[in-house]
Amino acid sequence: MQLLNFTAEEDQINKRIDAFLSENIEGQSRSYIQKLIEQHDVLVNDKPSKSNYKLRLGDNILVQIPDPVPLEVIAEEIELNIVYEDEDLIVINKPQGMVVHPAHGNYSGTIVNALLSHCNNLSGINGVMRPGIVHRIDKDTSGVIVIAKNNEAHVSLSDQLKEHSITRRYNALVEGRVKDDRGTIETMIGRNPKNRKEMAVVSRAGKSAVTHYTVLERFENYTLIEAQLETGRTHQIRVHMAHIGHPVVGDPVYGFKKQRFDTKGQLLHARVLGFIHPRTGEYKEFEAPLPEYFTNILNKIRK
Repeated sequence: MQLLNFTAEEDQINKRIDAFLSENIEGQSRSYIQKLIEQHDVLVNDKPSKSNYKLRLGDNILVQIPDPVPLEVIAEEIELNIVYEDEDLIVINKPQGMVVHPAHGNYSGTIVNALLSHCNNLSGINGVMRPGIVHRIDKDTSGVIVIAKNNEAHVSLSDQLKEHSITRRYNALVEGRVKDDRGTIETMIGRNPKNRKEMAVVSRAGKSAVTHYTVLERFENYTLIEAQLETGRTHQIRVHMAHIGHPVVGDPVYGFKKQRFDTKGQLLHARVLGFIHPRTGEYKEFEAPLPEYFTNILNKIRK
């Protein structure tokens, strides 16, 4: 266990303790500090603190950082729908319901578990829990993702994501009839202040998010759209479409409470992914057709 001591100085008066500690403990996020506080591993003047405690002059702060628990991700023989593969990367068509990488409460049955069985090597930039993972799509979103097999490929693809130069086009069935044939939604997206497990359009403490959409087909009560991401915020398309009054059909978080179809999740599919190949410099684009459950619902609506 690592023990850290701090004393609140004059320029730190009235600062929240979680913000103060995240700024002064290198490599630890604010959410991790809040977890330590919840576990009573942060003491102020020998008493457990709360995350919203505001510092007073001379406060003595003791932080107890537990030793890391070693985690092991087990390779599992899970069939993958491989769209493309070479020595640098692998492109996969992820099915609805499959998690991309292990996380708390979900350490098996993920894309990473399957990759460890399939590949001899994956990039190590994101650590033991997310080897090779450059970007993610939600558990109940289907479609194409790219995984890096080495660190050079990972850095190249990550840089393209930061520069917004990767092509990412999604198909979504949304509620209601979208009026405009095309449009752009540009907002800030951050944690929902009323529910930290959800994302929301916020006026501050968020990140810029831009989604371009085009109407592909209109129905009586639904619209099929193509959404192109300029940025890649968590739940971006789902939050943006709900924000303009057209949530994605089947979305259990941002969608309507009453659903006509048993979708087992949002009807959102990452159909096209394009990027500059890290080794060859060639632009490559991959497409995954709409899954059968998605097309079956579209055919029902058309009838």
